Amino acid sequence: MARGLELDLVEIAPMAAPPVCKILDYGKYRYELAQRDKESRRKAQTIAIKEMKYRPKIGDGDFDTKTRKVGEFLAEGHKVKITIMFRGREIAHPELGKRILDRIAEVYLNSAKVEAMPKLDGKNMVMVLAPDKKIKVDLLAQPDRPPKPSVGNPKPARIEAATSAKSSPNSSPEAPVAPAAEASPPEEAASVVTDVESSVES
Repeated sequence: MARGLELDLVEIAPMAAPPVCKILDYGKYRYELAQRDKESRRKAQTIAIKEMKYRPKIGDGDFDTKTRKVGEFLAEGHKVKITIMFRGREIAHPELGKRILDRIAEVYLNSAKVEAMPKLDGKNMVMVLAPDKKIKVDLLAQPDRPPKPSVGNPKPARIEAATSAKSSPNSSPEAPVAPAAEASPPEEAASVVTDVESSVES
């Protein structure tokens, strides 16, 4: 039958009783198997443990950059091992490392969970964060970002001055005022006219 159809006779289940065979195109069958395996591997998510290292005296800029990268790892579904590295006499102040770990846990409080609480491991302090699948939150948000200015913030002084000038009907643009000529008092002017008339009569 297989030769008549110009196909292949493939044994599908050799251990069955009786064995199961199928008439098909063997090349196409192998291609479809490879595609299914490739699709299943693509859908399978590989969870790894990433590590991010901090120092007790880390600056705010480095802290924000490293913590943002921790958020990217968590968004990809990975666990993150956070290590605080102590050097020299810094190990005498483990509260500095604990403060940094608490700060990181607070940044991702609503999107990740602390799988392993902070603990000292030699000269390092270690904590493990894992993504919380029950909560769908943006893990790529930048930590410690300053809040945006609210709508009710006061306007700058120049804008307020221009607005008040437009709103007042009697307002006029300021212009330099020339000093007025000094007018003579009316009594002095009258006396001058009288003197002129008397001289004319004489």
